[in-house]
Amino acid sequence: MDENIVWHNYATTKAQRSEQKKHKPAILWFTGFSGSGKSTVANALEAALNQQGTHTYLLDGDNVRHGLCKDLGFSDEDRIENIRRVGETAKLMTDAGLLVLTAFISPFRAERDMVRNLVDEGEFIEVFIDTPLDVCESRDPKGLYKKVRAGEIKHFTGIDSSYEVPNNPEIILDTSKNTLDQSVTQLITYLKQKHII
Repeated sequence: MDENIVWHNYATTKAQRSEQKKHKPAILWFTGFSGSGKSTVANALEAALNQQGTHTYLLDGDNVRHGLCKDLGFSDEDRIENIRRVGETAKLMTDAGLLVLTAFISPFRAERDMVRNLVDEGEFIEVFIDTPLDVCESRDPKGLYKKVRAGEIKHFTGIDSSYEVPNNPEIILDTSKNTLDQSVTQLITYLKQKHII
């Protein structure tokens, strides 16, 4: 880093921003295969939290690639950079006192752990959407698996690119067994038990 770049400390702290919002900041990091239900669950959770007055923001993989990460492809290197950028963005949002939800395949443990290490203890909640690959492929909401099987897409997670299952996620959901409401209830219960909301 350039020695002329110095961190500027703010008069308003994360604790003060959090107190103003009446909940703690955190990152709920949804990870799992394409089609597992990450975006669907995160979106429903954000809607439920918003109704309760919780200050949130949802960072979704596809949406981020329209702007912040539109210059990145899907090589391992680009996937790592994608998660690094999202992690730094989520860190800034927690500093603002927000409850940040992120929906990214994020296939590598090291990158998920890197984001965990950006924030304070207890502020990173890994949500593993453990929906079986065959169920994800049968859903194929974006038609991506069909393109992969036709040879039109390469480096696709779960098919010809690896996915590293979380070692100790805070929450595990299987959207092939749980309804959307059950998943949201489980997440809200966790957030209440941890006194985040």
